[in-house]
Amino acid sequence: MASNRHLGRIVALQSLYEYEFRIQSNDTSTDIDEILNRNLERYETAIDDKSFVNDLVHGVIAKQAEIDVQLQPIAPDWPIEQIARIDRSILRIGFYELLYFPELVPPKVAINEAVELAKAFGSDNSSKFVNGVLGTAYRTLVEGNLADAKPEV
Repeated sequence: MASNRHLGRIVALQSLYEYEFRIQSNDTSTDIDEILNRNLERYETAIDDKSFVNDLVHGVIAKQAEIDVQLQPIAPDWPIEQIARIDRSILRIGFYELLYFPELVPPKVAINEAVELAKAFGSDNSSKFVNGVLGTAYRTLVEGNLADAKPEV
């Protein structure tokens, strides 16, 4: 299942990248479901958990504005619109998994998977950047919330 999810994340990344590119190019025919279904079709026999990919892609799109607002203070020297599109998509996926899939994906797995995507698809420094931003997001947003949620003894 783990490698299956890794491939699913690659399909999610490809789909989100294409979707953002087409939206920013004013392509009025852009449809995330068409993009996602086409990309999933290519790996029909390799990805069993298509709902994970679907939930990830639609979740990132639904929470994109919120994610971007929360990411900005973590990387203040890099306005979100100036981050390379591929790195931005990877950060959104990793961030979404950290905040919205904690019961499904352990935080260290979410960060590691994002770093692996950055190594495979980003520039030379992408993996370090993604690791730093998501590590900080985990420490400040996830660990802090976990500590607040623990009952005092």
